[in-house]
Amino acid sequence: MTIGAGQGAPTITVLHGGDHPPGLEAQTGDARLRFADDAASLAEALPGSDVLLTWDFLSGSVRDAWVAADAGASVRWVHTASAGVDKVAFPELLASDAVLTNSRGVFDRPMAEWVLGAILAFAKDLPRTLSLQRERTWRHRETEPVAGRRVTVVGSGPIGHAITDLLRGTGMHVELVGRTARDGVHAFEALDGLLPDTQYLVLAAPLTDQTRGLLHAGTLARLPHTARVINVGRGPLVVQDDLVAALTDGTIAGAALDVFEVEPLPSEDPLWAMENVIVSPHMSGDIVGWRDTLVDLFVDNLTRYRAGRELRNVVDKERGYVSTGTSS
Repeated sequence: MTIGAGQGAPTITVLHGGDHPPGLEAQTGDARLRFADDAASLAEALPGSDVLLTWDFLSGSVRDAWVAADAGASVRWVHTASAGVDKVAFPELLASDAVLTNSRGVFDRPMAEWVLGAILAFAKDLPRTLSLQRERTWRHRETEPVAGRRVTVVGSGPIGHAITDLLRGTGMHVELVGRTARDGVHAFEALDGLLPDTQYLVLAAPLTDQTRGLLHAGTLARLPHTARVINVGRGPLVVQDDLVAALTDGTIAGAALDVFEVEPLPSEDPLWAMENVIVSPHMSGDIVGWRDTLVDLFVDNLTRYRAGRELRNVVDKERGYVSTGTSS
């Protein structure tokens, strides 16, 4: 039987981390809601739950709570309020019968706009302009064009496609790289050959065994010394020590980073003090109203779940991301 059909009012556990989903209670009807803000309270709430909503999608406490509560015995559906699923794609959940869905589609355009903003900031030297303004220093400079620049976007999902479409609209030449080659998309194996002509390398891939550490000393060395790296995917896509070294010795010209190996980025990390680095606190997809959109997506899927219909954004547990279709 399709999950959820004919089961009555479901019990939903929400891991919120202190940030409650806006309007969730009003939109979930007779569903029974349980709220947890850490691993201990989550482990207490999970037994007997039908659904787990990981609203606090950066929390690392889900696995411990899942194992402690033997959640796989009751939870039939796990939804994460993020596009990436690395925090919930642990072996015990993947081995369970629970269907895993993500929030694909919510962050595509905002993240594309953030990437374009970072490129414009580098090309038009905006960080130095602001620094000189604070010093009340008038210093004329020439800046770089955007049109005609070559960009390689790694990650061929909706976010990567949104970035590609927006950047091409500015006249940039964009190559898209994904897991496998297909029309308009290069396979990962082609990345090394693209790097020497890449002026902006944009990382928007999910974190998988294939993508972890894909940007390291070797790949950085293949980029032109004028290249900039932009990471809006996941921090572990990059070997951060290698990136710091490349930024320090001039192997590449700069980086705009929204995600990091450790978050929040420790105050002593050298990236904070680098003039050629833009540090952003994992906010590239977060625009005004984004929480409401996330709730709307979850509620739509909850309606589908209760009716026994196909869910949106079902994650392929083997690949670690939504592949095709929406089926549960």
